[in-house]
Amino acid sequence: METSENRILIVDDDKALCDLISQYLTSAGFEVATANSGEKAVALLQSDAGYSLIVMDIMMPGMTGLELLPIVRSRWHIPVIMLTGRGEDIDRILGLEMGADDYLGKPCNPRELLARIKAVLRRTGEVKTESPSQVELHGISVDSGSRQAKVGDELLGLTTAEFDVLNELMKNAGSVVSREDLTRRVLHRELTPYDRSIDVHVSRVRTALRKHFPDRDLIVTVRGVGYQFAK
Repeated sequence: METSENRILIVDDDKALCDLISQYLTSAGFEVATANSGEKAVALLQSDAGYSLIVMDIMMPGMTGLELLPIVRSRWHIPVIMLTGRGEDIDRILGLEMGADDYLGKPCNPRELLARIKAVLRRTGEVKTESPSQVELHGISVDSGSRQAKVGDELLGLTTAEFDVLNELMKNAGSVVSREDLTRRVLHRELTPYDRSIDVHVSRVRTALRKHFPDRDLIVTVRGVGYQFAK
């Protein structure tokens, strides 16, 4: 059972789906609030930003999920799982590129959504004691205790998934980490055919690093295998 400290905000204009997900997550021990529009979600967050995670639909009338996501990212440090009903890769990739931590297609299975929520919350809350809490290389420091990644004194401002990608690659600097292993370690699920989630997260980490290392790509793609962080 999860504790009531894990508070979830569901943002979707489908009230029946909100009720279904809310009942399922409540039965699993979560405290759940719902908002049927992006505007209502912003109002709720402004009055109380103490949510552990947000589940938001991409396609909503008025403010869409793709419009709401950058607002959330700029104001609050809360993990986000996107729901997409179109079944097209472009929506999912756009959501990930804009900073979503994970996505799930609609109609979604509440049990699978619960598993995704738990996986994201594990990423944001766990401290791995079997590994050094801080890794430093090329002036980059990654601290899994504080979950902060810096270049010098400047924060990189990564999402939870992006932080874990950088942490995993830096811990294994000089070695190739397969896409399968990276997906398993970062997203806590198996890599499936046509799933580009991990590639998008790696791309966003690259973009964040390139601002500080414009003439060097520290993350090398090993075609057909995975990724390698320069040692």
